[in-house]
Parts: sequence; C-alpha cells; structure tokens
Amino acid sequence: MSVSFLFHDYETFGADPRRDRPSQFAAIRTDAQFNEIGEPEVIYCRQSDDYLPQPVACLLTGITPQQASRRGVPETEFAGRILEMMQQSDTCTLGYNSLRFDDEVTRHLFYRNFIDPYAREWQNGNSRWDLIDAVRAFYALRPEGIEWPKREDGSPSFKLEKLSVANGIEHGDAHDALADVRATIELAKLLRARNEKLFDYLLGLRDKRRVASLLDTNTRKPMLHISRRYPASRGCSALIAPLAMHPTNPNGVIVVDLAMDPTPLFELSPEAIAERVFASADELAEGTSRIPLKVIHLNRSPVLMPIKAVDDAVAERLGIDREAAERHWQQLAGSADIATRVAQAFSGAPPEPPADPDLMLYSGGFFSNSDKREMGRIRQTPVETLEALQPSFQDPRLEEMFFRYKARNYPEVLTSEESTRWESDRWERMNDPKVAAMTLTGFAREIERINAELAHMSDRERQCIEELVMYVEAMMPPQAFG
Repeated sequence: MSVSFLFHDYETFGADPRRDRPSQFAAIRTDAQFNEIGEPEVIYCRQSDDYLPQPVACLLTGITPQQASRRGVPETEFAGRILEMMQQSDTCTLGYNSLRFDDEVTRHLFYRNFIDPYAREWQNGNSRWDLIDAVRAFYALRPEGIEWPKREDGSPSFKLEKLSVANGIEHGDAHDALADVRATIELAKLLRARNEKLFDYLLGLRDKRRVASLLDTNTRKPMLHISRRYPASRGCSALIAPLAMHPTNPNGVIVVDLAMDPTPLFELSPEAIAERVFASADELAEGTSRIPLKVIHLNRSPVLMPIKAVDDAVAERLGIDREAAERHWQQLAGSADIATRVAQAFSGAPPEPPADPDLMLYSGGFFSNSDKREMGRIRQTPVETLEALQPSFQDPRLEEMFFRYKARNYPEVLTSEESTRWESDRWERMNDPKVAAMTLTGFAREIERINAELAHMSDRERQCIEELVMYVEAMMPPQAFG
C-alpha cells in the first residue's frame, strides 16, 4: 500500500504540551503527491474543570473554552478520533513544527487517556515528519524560486504565516488549525516543485536507521546539519562531527559544531565540559564561551547532508569557514578518548522527576503488558458501566490517572465521595505552579494586564476576554468562596 500523508495541526490553550490542553485539531489526508483524499477533519475538545486556559492563547486563536466545549467532545473521545486517523496503516503524520510541539501534544493527550503514546508513530508502516526543517534546508541549500521573508535584523523568518504571505499561499486565519494545515500542504507542494530531489532526500530522513547510517562516531565523518539550534543568520546550519552516543538515550548522538576550536574538549574535565555546555548565559563566567555540543535525535528526522552539499556559494552565503572546520575535524579525528570524555559530560544526574502522574510520561517508565490490557479495558468500557469498573494496576501512576480520567471526561459517574475529592483536588491544581501552567494568581495578573490594554483591542478580543473571565468564575470550586 502506498503511503498517505496526514497533515495536522492543533490549536491549544497554552504553549506547554504537558500542562496545557488542546482546543482544536484539524487534519487533511493526502496521497503521495499531496492531493487531498477524503474530507478535512476538524474536532474541538471539551475542557475539564481542573484547567485554566492561558488568556493570550485565547486571544491568539479566538477560541474560548465555552466554544470548545459547546462544539467539542470529551478529551478521551477527542483523543480516540485522532488515534483513528493517525494509526491507519502506511500513514506519515506531519505538520509545521509538529515534531517539537504537535507530536508532544498528541503524546501527552494519548497518555492521559490510556492510549499508547508512541505506537501510531511507527507501527504498521507508519512514520512522522516535520516540514519546518525541510524549509530551513531549502533556505540553506536551494533558496532559488522561493520568497524568504526577513525579520527586522535581516535574518530569515520561518514562520508559516509569513512564508505563506510572501509566496502567495492562501492562509485564511492564521492560528486556525485547518487554515494552518492547508497552508502547510501548499508549502510542501512548493518545496517539492522547486527541487524534488532535495525534497525526497529530506523526506527519507524520517527513517531513523537511515539517519543513524549518516552519523559514524568511529570515523567522526563530518556532515552538514541544519537545526533551529543554530542561528537563522547562519541559515540554521553548521558543519558537525559525531563524537559519541548519548550515555542514556539510545536515539541520541552527541555532535560538535566544527566552527569551534575543539581544544577545550581535550583540556577540560568532563564536569567542566558539562558546565560550559549546560550553563545558562548568566551562569557562564565572563569571557567564557559555550562549548557547542548538542544531541541529534535519530527519531526526530534531523536534517543531515554530506559536506559536498556545501559548495563555495553555499559556504559564502551561510558564513561557513570550510578550512577552519577541516582543521578542527583533524584535531578531533586523532583523539582516542574524546568519545568517553564527551559521553561522561552528558551523563550527569538528571533533574528531579515530577511527582504528578500527568507530567510523568517520560520519567515514569513504560507500562507493563498487564497494565496495557487494563488501560484497553477502560477505553472499551461504556460510560454507563464505568462507575462499576475496578481495574487492577501495577504502575503506581495509574490509579490516580483513572480517577482523573473519570472526573475530567465523565464527572457524572463519580460517587459522592469522589466528587468531594475532585473539588478539593482541582482547587489544589489551580493553585500549584508545579502542575498548572496557569494558576489562579497568574490568571488574575494576566487579566489585569490585558484589561489595561482593552482600549486598543478589537471587539472580538474584548468579547473573548469577557467570555474567558465568566468561564473561570463559573468553574470555581466551593473552596474559592471560603
């Protein structure tokens, strides 16, 4: 069966995929030539009463929680409909900045609702991709025939809405999920039309085995890497050398930017290297530069090209000094212990994991087969009999997650005792900055700031804020009133 592409986009009530919630999902399936198959899908998500939307997000999208709830379905049903689309065999799901944002929204959405957060990404011939790094690659290597909008400082802007306007692509309302999906499809068509060979090469990098073959930590063969981690003024590009596998992440390869003199890697201890890699700008000693080591994730479709792609014209346009890169690579190639030193620098103690189950997708480990069966049983249980269901869990996260699942999606099935507990729990969540992206105090401050600017806002924006304030006032638990 030939691959189909599921272009998709979320609108959300905030920018944190772990703590914030989706408001809208849109998707269009296309064939391999990006011709639409079937009808577009637009789904809204009903909001639960333990979550405070970010006011700025509501202003940006124009979606209030009342609108999402009126048009939408409970989050578990929202997640189930998205799963149906994404798990279809031979589907490549993609979007614009989707690997770093939309896919994280999907993973945490599925996790909260007892759906395997990863299976749809690779099972049944499926894959995922992201157009934004392909756009960056075209700017760096084959910019001809595409209009590139600029920021005030003269560097390129890769914002979807600006690229759409510059290239005559219909975009409708920016920050409307379906409009963003259509613009992404048209941008993909434009890139492929300008250089099909480069486009297909980049698309092939969604296979992590292919990516792994390009990063040889034994020979340290240099490659051109294009990533948002490098300045837009350099075309988001760098010549890099792979140095070591990440000590704890089997999908991570540690690389170094060959624009840097690698001498500190030989002279400093692993601990000192780590300090100069991970310290914030404020923490770096005056006159000390950051060591440009980064991790390339094999399963995130990184853009890697042979260095022959950097001809004289490309090197000049991107400000790449190939002679300096060659000298630095020669220094690294002759060092036997550099891989060990670099790996040790990346093997420090991880940050303390969160204690709240909602936030423990990546820190809580994988669920056992027994727990997966129980999770499947929960999803298959009709609402009418959910109250009587008593699953048996091994993972300590799941009992609390099951309680929240019922309270958020079907509060009518809670017992009197559970309802009382939920009122207390959601009050605590609204006031705990460790678990809430927006606390009640933060919400009040943000509304006060916005009210000071109401005179300069449109009628739509003022109405949006009024609706949001009414929504939050109406959802307050008894604890809010003493």
